[in-house]
Amino acid sequence: MLLFWVLPLLHGMKFYKIIEVRKEFFSEKCPDPEDISARLNFEGSGYFIDEVSWKNFPYRPEVKFDIRYNRREIFLKYRVTEEYFKAEKTHCNDRVWEDSCVEFFIEPAADGIYYNMEFNAIGTCYLGAGRSREDRKPLPESIISELRIFSSSGNEPVYEREGRISWELTVAIPLEVFCYHKIKTLEGREVRANFYKCGDKLKVPHYLSWNPVKTPSPDFHRPEYFGILKFV
Repeated sequence: MLLFWVLPLLHGMKFYKIIEVRKEFFSEKCPDPEDISARLNFEGSGYFIDEVSWKNFPYRPEVKFDIRYNRREIFLKYRVTEEYFKAEKTHCNDRVWEDSCVEFFIEPAADGIYYNMEFNAIGTCYLGAGRSREDRKPLPESIISELRIFSSSGNEPVYEREGRISWELTVAIPLEVFCYHKIKTLEGREVRANFYKCGDKLKVPHYLSWNPVKTPSPDFHRPEYFGILKFV
């Protein structure tokens, strides 16, 4: 359930969307991402990444996501339909934001450290952590490999195509991936996060967010504009 609450900050008016993230139970300790994808099928649920905060980049592909969790993991699924598509990057921590890309930024504790997980359409991941854009550190492949990813586009590189193209990406995120924190459970936690869609090097670049980002130019590394996730 998405609650359209707005919370003013003291230094100006900023609007925070809120999601109550509910539990999803699987019999397996580490469910297969294809099974997770089948469970998160957007029937009666899901949230839109549709905020266009920068007038110089008006293109708005259709993007929806869903998020659930259990005792050990966060489950994410994205569904995208766009007119320009590519997925050329195949190596961990490559510049996946230049491809058709979906992103999840989360600050799991109230200490200013947030993680940016960025995925192109074939599941190649960039994963960083830090307090701002300037002090980020890419995390090693040994941590990225803990993610379990399923893409409807497969895992082979795709050079740019045009046309109405739809794709889905599902990710299981073990809590151990948040390696600068020791999180034993998410239940009862309230954390800050945002969800994005971009494609910096597509024929028509675009920059969408779930919670609006009120900066002069595209900048996803702005935790002051993160929305709120309540793990219930």
